[in-house]
Amino acid sequence: MNVALNERLRTYLEAEKTILIGGQSYRIGNRTVTRADLTAIQAEIKRLRALGATENDAMTASRRGAAKRIYFRD
Repeated sequence: MNVALNERLRTYLEAEKTILIGGQSYRIGNRTVTRADLTAIQAEIKRLRALGATENDAMTASRRGAAKRIYFRD
């Protein structure tokens, strides 16, 4: 599969983890900082996985190299 998709998936998973650990929003003084929408991030993670993205590039590399053609020539 595509290494770029895998990297994107890992980025979204890290963003999800940040929101789950640190909360959706927080307040500093009189300002409120809101992180990205958790629902949107989880929807994108689901979409990327449906496209075949994985967290491990090695899995995709082994699948990519599994089918090869060998032509014998004289």
